[in-house]
Amino acid sequence: MKKIIFTAALLFFTLNTQAQTLSEILGGIKKATETKTTDTKSNSNQIDLSALSSGDVSTALKQALNIGVEEGIQKLSAEDGFYKNEMVKILMPEELRKVENTLRTFGLSSIADEGVKLFNRAAEDAVSEAAPIFANAITSITFDDAKNILLSNDNAATNYLEEQTSVQLFNAFEPKVSASIGKVGADKVWEKLINTYNSFTGKNITTNLNEYVTDQAIEGVFKMVAEKESGIRNNAAFRTTSVLKDVFGALDKK
Repeated sequence: MKKIIFTAALLFFTLNTQAQTLSEILGGIKKATETKTTDTKSNSNQIDLSALSSGDVSTALKQALNIGVEEGIQKLSAEDGFYKNEMVKILMPEELRKVENTLRTFGLSSIADEGVKLFNRAAEDAVSEAAPIFANAITSITFDDAKNILLSNDNAATNYLEEQTSVQLFNAFEPKVSASIGKVGADKVWEKLINTYNSFTGKNITTNLNEYVTDQAIEGVFKMVAEKESGIRNNAAFRTTSVLKDVFGALDKK
């Protein structure tokens, strides 16, 4: 009987100790989480935007985007602006990488290389006419919460622009890309690429080249804009107007 009582007491003590240990662990996690949350709120509260109106912040964000578009398009529309910039270079569509690999396997690398080169040439030609399309898109957007976008990550305004205007930009830009594809001869090389691949493999692959190059060209512009936005946010030398200095200067207090 004594043995049973002793065993039960030992079991109770063990369970109670484990419960206390678990409680301490959970309490520690909760405390660490609360501390992290408090630190995050504290860091946000250190940035004083009270002197800035939502209109000021919205104007600064749009200025940053416009500068990014203008400078980005200037660089991308130059010869090799896409082709020799690894950040935006247009490669074969993902689903057609096997076309490129097969051509190279059969010693037809020159056709594949020429195709990639002309995709980029078409984008370089078309993007030169993209400035007003992007400018109109930037003018038309309304920032639902400009201050929160300002306080977000380095590409927040660019991401917002992309989310709000991608369809509009695609519809306006696609005809220009189509004209450029014909102008540089990318359509003929593309047809030769596909026909050669199909003849070797017995398959029938078709891809809308115009849609693909349009998507890639727009994405390239957004990458350039994002890079510029990040520069303005993190480097005072990039802030070339009083509004940019006032608004983004507030972030320097982070």
